[in-house]
Amino acid sequence: MRLSTYRQPNKYDEENPYWISFSDIMAGLLVIFVMAVLALILELTQTRADVTQAIKELAKAEQVRREILDEIAQELKKKNIEVEVVDNHTVLRIPDELLAFENNRYTIPNDPSVRKTVREIGKALYDAITMLNRWEYLDTIFIEGHTDRRPSPRKLGNWGLSTFRAISVWNFWNDQLPTDARLANLKNHSGKFLFSVSGYGATRPVTATQNTEAEFRQNRRIDIRFTVKRPALEDFKNIKKLISQ
Repeated sequence: MRLSTYRQPNKYDEENPYWISFSDIMAGLLVIFVMAVLALILELTQTRADVTQAIKELAKAEQVRREILDEIAQELKKKNIEVEVVDNHTVLRIPDELLAFENNRYTIPNDPSVRKTVREIGKALYDAITMLNRWEYLDTIFIEGHTDRRPSPRKLGNWGLSTFRAISVWNFWNDQLPTDARLANLKNHSGKFLFSVSGYGATRPVTATQNTEAEFRQNRRIDIRFTVKRPALEDFKNIKKLISQ
């Protein structure tokens, strides 16, 4: 007699339904992974595009600032007014001999020649800044007063003297320039007033020593410092993110 062996049907799949969908789970995880990678690639691509655009805008602003300062210097030179472009094309320096401030005084002298010179400098500033709407690339223009190291007997000392001289130049420009060419009317890329005034006393000398009258004279000056529009903080964060990856 032949014996037959009875085998109970395999209920493995029925008792372990999770194994039925294991391949589906793996496929799903793979899809999620691929989507995450694609999202990361898109984010990095956009970040790189944003950073590239920010760099281009900064480079353009730097170029515009250079053009402004060079044009001002060239235009004034045609009128025998010698100013300096210094600090890597960020500052227009007006030397003491052009302003001719009297010792420990801060008002623009009544000398017609001096007043005409200061007026021409203000006009050249206005023309160069407004040409082709260049103000769109600027943030702030500082009129900075500076003195030599010798203490001023004035109540506020060299700090006050340098500040008042800068204010005096600013007020002179706005009093003497035509109404439609007032520097006080100019605004920057974000609609804020473009100009500001500051005084540094003797804290930022341009000579290593100050022993002679020529060295003293070099440090008595008005600097016009141009600052340009900068990329937003988010752009710098994106740059940092790219570098760390």
